[in-house]
Amino acid sequence: MPETNVVVHSDASVLAQAVAARLIVKLIDAQAARGFAGVVLTGGRVAAAVYRAVRDLPARDAVDWSRVDVWWGDERFLPAGDPDRNETQAREALLDALPLDPARIHAMPASDGPDGSDPEAAAARYARELAASARPGTAALPHFDVLMLGVGEDGHVASVFPEHPVAYETRPVSAVRGSPKPPPIRITLTIPTINTAEEVWLVAAGPDKAGAVGMAMAGAGPVQVPAAGVSGVERTQWLLDRAAASEVAPKLRSLR
Repeated sequence: MPETNVVVHSDASVLAQAVAARLIVKLIDAQAARGFAGVVLTGGRVAAAVYRAVRDLPARDAVDWSRVDVWWGDERFLPAGDPDRNETQAREALLDALPLDPARIHAMPASDGPDGSDPEAAAARYARELAASARPGTAALPHFDVLMLGVGEDGHVASVFPEHPVAYETRPVSAVRGSPKPPPIRITLTIPTINTAEEVWLVAAGPDKAGAVGMAMAGAGPVQVPAAGVSGVERTQWLLDRAAASEVAPKLRSLR
């Protein structure tokens, strides 16, 4: 059975530093085991703080960044370079400072890309890119050592929103129309794809996330609270600050 761990840190700043250190160790271990590593990034304030912390840690140089594949869990369907794109955030906070192989940075398509304003075609394009990097013996997906997710106030993860049609989607990648959070058009990995990752990390900070985190960990339905429906093949990590963990049963918490 896969493990589920809940680790609670004192505040958002300590959480970001701890997740950054954890990520570096995970990538080092993955490369020691297979020679390469694959990470799926997310967006948001806490994610940006994690990326800046990775950038500033001397231990980052222990990772062979030229052998890291970088993917994204979801993206706002906006022009390339738009400040609201998760890719733009990650590049500014971390990626532009690393000696990454450009061919291994797999950004989700932008709205001014070859598919134009068609998010369905863009989602299909990203699915093909995933399939082109698929693990031997698998049909459609590469190896994700760690897949990072933020948790929305409503319990959404990536761009899978409660009661939204994408919550029922089984294709690897889906377009999202009518997102309850702006912008209304997005691209996202689906829950079945997310759940192929070796480890899934759900990272949340602040009191506004407490209700969603509590409901997810109490066993809410995955359509109503998508965060409740994600899990890693080997390990699921809930990485929280005290405020976000305030509605989690005390017996589940490991305070750091």
